[in-house]
Amino acid sequence: MRSGVEELASLRREIAEGPDPAATQRQRDKGKLTARERIELLLDPGSFQEVEQLRRHRATGFGLEAKKPHTDGVITGWGTVEGRTVFVYAHDFRIFGGALGEAHAEKIHKIMDMAIAAGAPLVSLNDGAGARIQEGVTALAGYGGIFQRNTKASGVIPQISVMLGPCAGGAAYSPALTDFVFMVRETSQMFITGPDVVKAVTGEEISQNGLGGADVHAETSGVCHFAYDDEETCLAEVRYLLSLLPQNNRERPPATAPDDPADRRCEELLDLVPADGNRPYDMRAVIESLVDDGDFLEIHERWAGNVIVALARLDGQTVGIVANQPQSLAGVLDINASEKAARFVQMCDAFNIPLVTLLDVPGFLPGVDQEHGGIIRHGAKLLYAYCNATVPRIQLILRKAYGGAYIVMDSRSVGADLSYAWPTNEIAVMGAEGAANVIFRRQIAGADDPEAMRARMVKEYKAELMHPYYAAERGLVDDVIDPAETREVLIRSLQMLRTKHAELPSRKHGNPPQ
Repeated sequence: MRSGVEELASLRREIAEGPDPAATQRQRDKGKLTARERIELLLDPGSFQEVEQLRRHRATGFGLEAKKPHTDGVITGWGTVEGRTVFVYAHDFRIFGGALGEAHAEKIHKIMDMAIAAGAPLVSLNDGAGARIQEGVTALAGYGGIFQRNTKASGVIPQISVMLGPCAGGAAYSPALTDFVFMVRETSQMFITGPDVVKAVTGEEISQNGLGGADVHAETSGVCHFAYDDEETCLAEVRYLLSLLPQNNRERPPATAPDDPADRRCEELLDLVPADGNRPYDMRAVIESLVDDGDFLEIHERWAGNVIVALARLDGQTVGIVANQPQSLAGVLDINASEKAARFVQMCDAFNIPLVTLLDVPGFLPGVDQEHGGIIRHGAKLLYAYCNATVPRIQLILRKAYGGAYIVMDSRSVGADLSYAWPTNEIAVMGAEGAANVIFRRQIAGADDPEAMRARMVKEYKAELMHPYYAAERGLVDDVIDPAETREVLIRSLQMLRTKHAELPSRKHGNPPQ
């Protein structure tokens, strides 16, 4: 028995070191960590329990029968992050370039099934060259099994994809099915067809990073939620994100003991937000003032910057924040902003995270490109997401709230539990100038001094329909509040809504706009 144990320990040491020191050095030369080093950074020290470490493939042909390394190029198992169970699989690029074969896929399938059964988050550390060509269709079928499980787990457990190397072809669809995608600049790329194929088909020449690097997906495509300069920072942020999320859809997010007083006044908000609706300001500063210790995790920070989506804490409880950003396109809603906010609202609703929506929106972005690009159906995605959400929902109107964008951004009429407004709020079909030009166009055109008449009609319209208490008088806003008291009002309201219970009609699933 003792000799057997010694042999097992020696074998485990050999597997942990990897198949070839030269392969490890090549990994380091690219500025990349090994799969095991990444797992150590992600999980609490000493908590990782590996599954099927001794697994080998059984494929033959093309020289595979002579090369059967343990793990088959993927490390699977579970551990803890801040004491809570997390499942993980990590491609080992040193073995077959991290390419997926039958045994490799079966290991991933098993750990995904375990994560779903245990009700715990799943983190994939992706660094692979796609399907193992030597194994043919069985490798492709392995990807199909991963996609099926990604879909089964969607909205049940948090799924996080961390891109730490190449991810090409069909392999890119698994991260796209998960809740969050992290990427590292220079070392990670995602694309369906690589630069060589693009050049052969279209004649365009482009580098791997130019086609599918972290910055491209963080700024242009929106595929990537977070992009970082190094793996250490990236994995630390994954840990932070996990601390804000529940284990599964049957639990609430973990609460912390706050140091920031719930009744703290936010006097800075009185000067931060200009009363003039045409003057921009940084909505991030508003969020920072309201949340615990000014700390929040912005998602999709560099894509569709005219809307902000973020996770934060109020009185120690996780909340999701959706906010217009007046510094970018005046905070209008367009195609990308609608997509971004809709997906975030759905994620929060799936994982029992209350929603706070901060409004300062002049409407939807006009233009031929927007209309032809389908702003109607894309805007409807955000409307659908809010209408379908059953978590506590609070709307706060800071300044402008015009037209359909006001309705879509979680108004009382689409199911917000509470709606608050600051004394600077303007809720209307459109701005006063535009409304006066439509309603009083004949009087303005026939006046001796059209500009003076226009100014008088604008003032009249504002006085009648856009004063700060108009919506409150009609029950569409629950209260007009002092901006300095916003944090306390939000926290007290969320405490009351914590036991909210709402049910949707019985159905297999909805048919949201696409």
